Amino acid sequence: MTESPGETRGTQAKAARGENDAKIDERLIRDFLDGKSDAFMHLVQRHQERVRNLIYSILGYTQIVDDLAQDVFIKVYQSLPNFRYQSSFATWLYRVTVNRCRDEIRRSKVRRMFRLESLQERDHPVESESTDRTERILVNEALNAALRQLSESHRTIVLLKEVEGLRYEEIAEVLQCGVGTVKSRLARARVRLKQLLQPYVEEEV
Repeated sequence: MTESPGETRGTQAKAARGENDAKIDERLIRDFLDGKSDAFMHLVQRHQERVRNLIYSILGYTQIVDDLAQDVFIKVYQSLPNFRYQSSFATWLYRVTVNRCRDEIRRSKVRRMFRLESLQERDHPVESESTDRTERILVNEALNAALRQLSESHRTIVLLKEVEGLRYEEIAEVLQCGVGTVKSRLARARVRLKQLLQPYVEEEV
């Protein structure tokens, strides 16, 4: 299915923003490596909420989000001198975050995974009718319950693709696997979600 002109412009605008963000990150990294210590704090400020949200989305509880986010940025601080600019800083940061979450899962044997607020469009207009709000709440609850039934690898890949909006190639970098593996896992995750949500939705997930 081809993109409409509006969708194409939106994709191009998003790519331009991503390229600009990557350049800002790269400049901050170079400043940090040149001895400007405040540059690292700017990096943290730019990405800390994204890291915290990703940790929460994978683990599904808030108690250790701040601790793990701190661990992630400590790892980043220690590893930045070895950053080779072969991928964007954001993609590399996703990989560090996902790996730290997996370490926590293995360490604590946690199997309660993430709660997503929604995979729906974020820019929908505010509904005025309480019945519409109730329906959205019920759909979100059903979605969260379905996501909790997915494996960790499938939940993570759905999160990176549908919520964070990463391209297949970026997800492959984060998860350190092939693009074909990303596509097949995402396809299986979507099929499973569709099965689980069949009583609630008519359209494809």
